[in-house]
Amino acid sequence: MASDRFKLSFSVVTIVAWCAIALALLQLQRGDDGLSITTSKVGTTPITVFRPQTGPPAPTVVIAHGFAGSQQLMQPFAMTLARNGYVAVTFDFLGHGRNPAPMRGDITKATATTDALLAELTDVAAVAQSLPQSDGRLAVLGHSMASDIVVKFAQANPDVSATVAVSVLAKTVTATSPRNLLVIVGALEPKMLRDEGLRIVGLATKGPAGPGQTYGRFETGTARRLVEPAGVEHIGVLYSRDSLHETLDWLNGAFDRIGSGFVDARGKWLMLLFAGIVALAWPLSHLLPAVRPRSRRVGMGWGPLLLAATLPAGLTPLILWKLPTDFLTILLGDYLALHFLVYGVLTGIVLMWLRRKQRAALAMHAALHASPKRLEMTYHLWRNIATGAVAVAAFNIVAFGAPIDTYLFSFLPIPERWPLIAAIAVGTVPYFIADETLTATANRNGGYALTKLCFLMSLALAILLNPDKLFFLAIIGPAILLLFIAFGIISRLSLRATGHPLPGAIANAAVFAWAIAVTFPMVIR
Repeated sequence: MASDRFKLSFSVVTIVAWCAIALALLQLQRGDDGLSITTSKVGTTPITVFRPQTGPPAPTVVIAHGFAGSQQLMQPFAMTLARNGYVAVTFDFLGHGRNPAPMRGDITKATATTDALLAELTDVAAVAQSLPQSDGRLAVLGHSMASDIVVKFAQANPDVSATVAVSVLAKTVTATSPRNLLVIVGALEPKMLRDEGLRIVGLATKGPAGPGQTYGRFETGTARRLVEPAGVEHIGVLYSRDSLHETLDWLNGAFDRIGSGFVDARGKWLMLLFAGIVALAWPLSHLLPAVRPRSRRVGMGWGPLLLAATLPAGLTPLILWKLPTDFLTILLGDYLALHFLVYGVLTGIVLMWLRRKQRAALAMHAALHASPKRLEMTYHLWRNIATGAVAVAAFNIVAFGAPIDTYLFSFLPIPERWPLIAAIAVGTVPYFIADETLTATANRNGGYALTKLCFLMSLALAILLNPDKLFFLAIIGPAILLLFIAFGIISRLSLRATGHPLPGAIANAAVFAWAIAVTFPMVIR
C-alpha cells in the first residue's frame, strides 16, 4: 500500500512538474510576439535591438543594466516598450555579461570607470539613434549603477527627451537637469535609495516631495516623479508591473504617444518555471546511485550545531577585515571566494573537533582500512560519489542555466570567465563540503536553514566592517538567498537518494562558483 502511494506521488509530481515547466516556457516565449529581436556589437559591446515587426519609425530607448547585471536582466523593460511601438536597445557594459572588455578601476569611486561607462553608453546611443526604425528621438533608462550613467549622459545631451532612473544613485541631478526624470525605487530597497529619490524630486519642487506625484510639465522638460513599487527590492523592482507601467506611461507622456498597453509579466512565469524545475528534481533524484545506506544514528544536539554554525560566521569577516582580497580580475567575486574558503575551513575544523569530542568516526573512516574488500568498496564509493556529483551539477547548471541565460541574466560563460570559475571553486568547494557534512551529521530539521542564515549574517557583518568596498554585496543578498533555497532543496534530495553529502556539496560548489564568475564584472585594477 505504501509502495502504491509512493508510485502515485512520484507520477503526480513528475507530470505536474513537466506541465508547469511547459506552461511557463510557453508564456515566456509569447512575450516577444510581434517583435523583431536582433543582436550585434558596437565595438566589443554586445547589443540587442527590440522593435515591432511592422510600423513607422519610433522613439528609441537605450536601456542600461546595473552592477553585476547584464542586458537579459533588463528584458522586462525592453519587451514592454517594444510591444508598445518603441525601439528598445539593451547592451552589456564593459566587464559585464558577454562583453569581453574589462572595466578599469573601482566602481565604488567616481574615477575613470564612470567615464569609460559613459563613453560606452554614448557609442551605443549613437548607433541606436541611427537605426532605420528610429525616428531620432531618444530616451534613456538605467538601473542602480547605470542610473548615474544615464543621468550624466542625458545632462550632456539635451536632445534626450526623458530619463528613467531605477534604484537611483545620481548626485549630479539638478532642479532642471536631466529633462523629464522619472525615479523608481522599490519599497523594500535600502532607505538611502528611497531618500535619494525624494531628494532628487524635491529639487524640482523646491520643497517636500512625495511618491506618486508628478511635478512640472513634459512640454518644458521639467516633469519629475518618484514611484515606489510595493513589495520589491533591488532586483524585484525590474520585474514589478508597477515599475513597467510607470515607465511606459512616463515615456508615452514625454513623447505624446499611446501604445498597446502591454506590460511584461514574466515574473510569475519565471517563478512557476523554477518551481517546476525544483519539483522535477525529486523524481530525478531517484536515478542517482546509492553511495551508502542512509545513517540512522542520532545526530548532534542543537548546542554543538549552533557552535559550528555561528563561530565561523563571526570569525570569517573579522579574519578578512584587514586582509587584501583583490587578487582576481573580477570585482567582489574574489572576496566572496575567500569568504567561502575561510568559512568552510573554520566549519571543517569545528566539525572535526566536535566529532572527535563525541568519539564519532569520520564519514570516510571505514574506507581507509586497507584490505582488498575495503579497497574495492572505496573504489565503488568514490565512483558513485563522482557519478552523483556530476549528475546533480549538470542538472543544476543546465536545467537552471538555460532559462536563466535566456530570461534573467547572462549565465553562459565567455572564454575569459572559465578560469574565474575554477579559481572561485577553490573557495566554494571547501565551504559546501563542510556545510553539507555538518548539516547531514547534525540530522536536525532546520539545520540547513540555520547554517545558511548564519552565512548571510556573516556577509552582512563583512559589509558593515567595510561598507565602501563591499556595499554592492548587500544588494545581491536576496539573490544569494534564492540560490541557497533552490539548490539547498536539491542537495537535500541528493542526500536522501545517495546517503552521502558529497554529491550535493560538489554540485552546489560548482553552481555557486559558476554563478559568481559569470555575474560579477571583470576588471583591470
